[in-house]
Amino acid sequence: MPKVNPQILKWTREAASLSLEEAAQKLGMSGDGAAERLEAIEGGDKDPTRPMLVRMSEKYRRPLLTFYLLGPPKKSDKGRDFRTLPEAPPTGTEALLDALLRDLHARQGLVRAALKEAEEDEPLGFVGSARITDGVNSLVESIRQTLDVSLEDFRQQRTIDDAFKLLRAGAERAGVFVLLMGNLGSHHTDIDVRAFRGFALADAVAPFIVINEKDSRAAWSFTLLHELAHIWLGQTGISGYDGEEEVERFCDAVAARYLLDPQELQQIGAAASIKPNELSDRIGEFANERNLSRKMVAYNLWRAGAISAVAYRRLSDSFDVERRALQAKGRESEGGADYYVVRRHRVGSALLELVRRMVAGGALSTVKAGRVLGVKPTNVDRLVANDHVA
Repeated sequence: MPKVNPQILKWTREAASLSLEEAAQKLGMSGDGAAERLEAIEGGDKDPTRPMLVRMSEKYRRPLLTFYLLGPPKKSDKGRDFRTLPEAPPTGTEALLDALLRDLHARQGLVRAALKEAEEDEPLGFVGSARITDGVNSLVESIRQTLDVSLEDFRQQRTIDDAFKLLRAGAERAGVFVLLMGNLGSHHTDIDVRAFRGFALADAVAPFIVINEKDSRAAWSFTLLHELAHIWLGQTGISGYDGEEEVERFCDAVAARYLLDPQELQQIGAAASIKPNELSDRIGEFANERNLSRKMVAYNLWRAGAISAVAYRRLSDSFDVERRALQAKGRESEGGADYYVVRRHRVGSALLELVRRMVAGGALSTVKAGRVLGVKPTNVDRLVANDHVA
């Protein structure tokens, strides 16, 4: 049986942003000197029991095998951090996010290697083809032509889910893998959208985009387009809401222009003079008619100078409260959802089809295919047997 590395015990606690006292309490170490006893375990003076390791795995949100590593793993390469965080994220959020990005890089690396093995590693011309100086309209037109999805096509979709599915299909046809990931496999590791909205990995052969599925479903289309703008700019990085960097505002403007003619905002009326509740209702009606998120419409009203920053923040917060309430109700009723249907929806048709072909051609083993899809190797065959994404 391999021995636990004490270095790892200290690293996982600190990565979870817990002091010795806080960790001891969470681990159920009662009595005087609990923090000192935990420090002794981390120092290698005392071996942790198996039940203690299990509790550490749960409270530090790390797989049990982590404690047997030779040393702390390298921090994931987030690329550029485009986020503007308005407040400190919940404890442990950055550690969870770092683990998710490590997983994403590992998946992308396997896909790239498989494509090379199959001699299908032809670079995609649009990756890194744009510059901010080209302007918003130029980039919108380039993305629109590549996806072959017009504004009319988008708005003719019956639901916001159908509209997102249309955009996603266009991106996947172009060669971009689009995943929905908001945790490390269970809702206990959910990553707050205030800390992470989306991530773009601008690889010329196998570009990946991850959208935080914990966000409003109506927001997924906007986030996808925002991250596609990063791909066109050749930028790997993580995005949040309301970014203040020039590039974030540019990518927001590209996504907004793709989905909305700024002149249409006038249909809402003189927003600054409308009572808050009525304005919220008008924004809701306006957004629903166009398969847009309310938050995106409110953001564009603010950027257009139609409402104040205070009014935007008030609207944004109220929309977030409603979103979290709906998601909590959704978790209560999702127990009967088919595992394979949910998993296919999260990984997308493009990745499923690629894995199917690469396994059949010998470029991916079943074990590696499971890693790419985020499932056990024994589930790969059934998962790729039918890729009708919900």
